[in-house]
Amino acid sequence: MDATFFALVGLIIFLAIVAYMKVPGMITKALDDRAGAIANQLAEAKSLREEAQKLLAEYQQKRKDAEKEAEEIVAAAKRDANAIAEEARVKTADYVKRREAMAAQKIAQAETDAINDVRSKAVEIAIAASSKLLSAGIDAKAAGDMFKSSLIEIKSKLN
Repeated sequence: MDATFFALVGLIIFLAIVAYMKVPGMITKALDDRAGAIANQLAEAKSLREEAQKLLAEYQQKRKDAEKEAEEIVAAAKRDANAIAEEARVKTADYVKRREAMAAQKIAQAETDAINDVRSKAVEIAIAASSKLLSAGIDAKAAGDMFKSSLIEIKSKLN
């Protein structure tokens, strides 16, 4: 009996003990459990991926809605700004018209006052000239000269 025979007998005894202890079944069960865990992890990863895709789609829709709302807000702001600008133009034009009307009214009043002043000065000068004529008993030629000098005096005072 040589060493190879004892090595063969040892191998057969080892295999018998392994078979008796049901090691191949334990290895198979461990591999099956590991395969099941991997399958569960794959299923969980798949469900997480689907959930992530749903969330992505939801957030993309929210982003689109937010962009649309922002565009509507900008458009409304532009409309409001245009309306305010138009209102300001109308108010400015109305203000300018009122100021022009007030200026025209002041000018007309100033013209009326100037005309009344001229008339009153002319009346005063005419009264003064006529009183001089009456008091002096002047002849027609002297009265004409006095009238001309009164007209020149009125013109100088009016300017």
